[in-house]
Amino acid sequence: MKNHQKLLLGVLPATLGSILPAASQPEKDQAGANRPNILWISTEDFSPHLGCYGDELARTPNIDRLAAEGIRYTHVFTTAAISAPCRAGIITGMYQTSIGCMHMRTTSYRRSVENPVEFTAVPPHYVKAFTEYLRAGGYYCTNNSKTDYQFAKDPVPESIWDECGNQAHYKNRPEKDQPFFAVFNYTGTHESQNWDISRVKTNPDKVKVPPYYPDTDIVRRNLARMYDNTARLDSVVGRLLDELEKEGLADNTVVFFWGDHGDGLPRAKRWLYDSGLNIPLIIRFPGRRDAGSVNDDLISAIDLGPTVLSLSGIPVPVHMQGLPFLGPQAGAPREYVFAARDRVDESYDMMRSVRNKKYLYIQNYYPNEPFAIWVPYLNRMPIMQEVMRLNAEGKLTVHQKKWMADSRPPEELYDVEADPFQLNNLAENPEYRGVLDEMRLQQKRWREETNDMGLLNESEMIEQMWPGGKQPVTDKPYFVVNAEEDRGLKNYREGGTYTLPMSLSFYCPTQGSSIVYTTEEGDSPRWKLYAGSLRLTEGTHTIRVKAVRYGYRSSEELTGKFTILPRRNP
Repeated sequence: MKNHQKLLLGVLPATLGSILPAASQPEKDQAGANRPNILWISTEDFSPHLGCYGDELARTPNIDRLAAEGIRYTHVFTTAAISAPCRAGIITGMYQTSIGCMHMRTTSYRRSVENPVEFTAVPPHYVKAFTEYLRAGGYYCTNNSKTDYQFAKDPVPESIWDECGNQAHYKNRPEKDQPFFAVFNYTGTHESQNWDISRVKTNPDKVKVPPYYPDTDIVRRNLARMYDNTARLDSVVGRLLDELEKEGLADNTVVFFWGDHGDGLPRAKRWLYDSGLNIPLIIRFPGRRDAGSVNDDLISAIDLGPTVLSLSGIPVPVHMQGLPFLGPQAGAPREYVFAARDRVDESYDMMRSVRNKKYLYIQNYYPNEPFAIWVPYLNRMPIMQEVMRLNAEGKLTVHQKKWMADSRPPEELYDVEADPFQLNNLAENPEYRGVLDEMRLQQKRWREETNDMGLLNESEMIEQMWPGGKQPVTDKPYFVVNAEEDRGLKNYREGGTYTLPMSLSFYCPTQGSSIVYTTEEGDSPRWKLYAGSLRLTEGTHTIRVKAVRYGYRSSEELTGKFTILPRRNP
């Protein structure tokens, strides 16, 4: 029914065991038996301010220990410097600009007008969360608990996770030998956690102030608060790692630690400099000989999901734009990484960037707009308030004044090795004309090859996604029977009586839909992802089914009662 079902490894998902007759349950093959568990520990608004990355002020013994036991990656960049767009890219393995998820907060579209428009993005019909491929391949997938994917409010489509919520945990999987993919996301480093600087534990006098900030007590205390939040993050990481050890799972679990984008501070979050795009990534593999090593390959955040599929032995769909960098499907390292900034809350913007190991190029599509567009949420930050005050008083230095300017250069080019804070724009330097032309060309090719939807007016994009301003609805699915009484000739919206052998399939006419089902009763059943026909045993089975598509409203629920009789005598 779905293209991705062709990607199965020949291992029937364990979730179907309650319906299969015992004699028909397949034995685990060798590939399935040794597939690793995978644990993701993610955090928000977080640049590599860690001891293992050379930050002497950071108090991060647990994360540093993880790095000593794993691989520390130094050139990992997200595709957007703000949460919802970059998370849409991470969960799908595709650029947010290719799937209509590039504007920050679909719920804030024109929210300043009397009747604001609220919508959810509708990705192309072939786009799926990479966890759907994992679930179809037999993995138990849990998320605790951040989603923020742009194409759905909470609860997100049931096809994406086995469990999603603050109680979701790999320990809840029904069979303890079932491999799991589990995400734990820490919110304590989020931008909003830096607003209160009344009490800080980190000594503000020891903070290194970046040259684009004024060196004042408020700025130092704000940065000190960020380090306090990092220390709390480290404690959470320590507890998760200890729990993995206690469960006896550390020797068969690959652990990822990463951040969604750069620091939740001005000129970091929302900006396409390294301060906004460069993120930490540490991966620990049981039994690897390269523990404690450092890798400087260029990696994009959209590569994380495809890499998990590669490590799990599940083929990566060709349409995914992310590239696996580990496992049997890993390819050559990237030469460039790309990022985008579009609407940020109330204010429209459009910026695109491309980076290699030597240079960062940024194109500003709105050069006449102020550098610091109006974002009330950002303006709550003490650093931002301090910068605005000093700017009004004419007390900023040349570099500090640049990011408060009333306009922007059409293009920016930085030598990131010689200029790690990206202060000196080389775009108009004739000595770098060749570099500028090459980076501009790479950005243009990427935009064209990935079908950059930022070129559309958002109102036009919404009309395509929600015609007439109304959310499309996923069609109600059908039952398709394969038994002596009917060999898939009809679509049923009810159950019936059939004789063995009998299998049951589901069908939804909505293009790109996924189907979930359950045999449980009640308002909060555990929905299983449909990944192949069900073989029903003798007896009576009540099966509930519904269909989902990202950005659409879920279908009505379909319920059928099936009575299965013994095989007839020949």
